[in-house]
Amino acid sequence: MYAIVEIAGQQFKVEEGKKIFVHRLEAEEGANLEFDKVLLIEDNGKITIGEPVISDFVVDGVVLDHMRGDKVIVFKKKRKKGYRIKNGHRQNFSQVEIVSIGPKGAPKKAVKKAEPKIKEARVTEESVKVKKAPAKKTAAKKEEAPAKKSTEKKPAEKKPASKKPSTKKPAKGKK
Repeated sequence: MYAIVEIAGQQFKVEEGKKIFVHRLEAEEGANLEFDKVLLIEDNGKITIGEPVISDFVVDGVVLDHMRGDKVIVFKKKRKKGYRIKNGHRQNFSQVEIVSIGPKGAPKKAVKKAEPKIKEARVTEESVKVKKAPAKKTAAKKEEAPAKKSTEKKPAEKKPASKKPSTKKPAKGKK
C-alpha cells in the first residue's frame, strides 16, 4: 500500500515504515504529525484518486530529526563583462518516518518515540588479546651483524695526488 501526499507544498510517494526528507517543518523532534492532503491511494491493486484530495484518509508520521542538506553552489557569469557571482546554499530538512496510512479515526498503531542511537562498545576476550610476534630465527644473525660493522664513521684518509707525465708536444715555430 502506498499513497501520494502533499507535504509542505511538495508531493511525496510514501509507504508505511519509509523515511523521507521534507522541507523544514515547525514540529519538534519526536512529534506526531497527520498529513490530510492525500492525493492518491493504492491498496492491493485498487487505486483511489482524489478530486483534488481524498477526504477521510490521513497519513501519520513522526519527525525523527532536523538537519541541513548538502551545499549547492550557485554560480552566475556573463561573458566578456567581468561579471561573476558565486554563492552557496544549504537547505533545511526534516526527516519524517511514515507510521500509518489509513482512514481518519481508525485505530492507530503504537508509535515509537525516536531515541538517540548510542552504540555500545562490547569488549570481548578475543578483541583484547594481543597477538604475539612469532619467534625470529634470524635473531642470532642480527647479533653478529653489528659486531662486523661498526656504527662509527671513520674519517676518510687523504692520499697525495699522483703526478701525471706531461703529454704536451712542443710548439712548432711559424715560417
